[in-house]
Amino acid sequence: MGKNKFHDGPGPSQRQLRVGELIRRTLSEVLQRGDIHDPDLNRMSITVGEVRTSPDLKIATAYVLPLGGKGQENALKLLAANKAELRRVVGKKLGLKFTPDLRFQLDQTFDQMDDTRRMLNLDNVKRDIE
Repeated sequence: MGKNKFHDGPGPSQRQLRVGELIRRTLSEVLQRGDIHDPDLNRMSITVGEVRTSPDLKIATAYVLPLGGKGQENALKLLAANKAELRRVVGKKLGLKFTPDLRFQLDQTFDQMDDTRRMLNLDNVKRDIE
């Protein structure tokens, strides 16, 4: 398995976490208000669960999920197609000297929570827990 540039070393710095959270909030707000000039993207309700930044803050990966989990691939395509405008709007709103390049990935957190719930409900696991 290759190295993941977001998880080398001791973990993200406070600065990475702070910038990531600022970008997450701003991106969520921009998507919610429909500030982008793409009617297809504006029609979608997209949740931004987390934004992770690279240690040098040049790349920000937003983990997203459309409402109800439907149209995931379409959401990723629309976000990618509008990433230059999203980056410009986020940079302007945050007043950052350098706005990271935005990348988008599906947020797997909800799937993982469902898998964990399913696993905890298995009879042999219930027996071991009790």
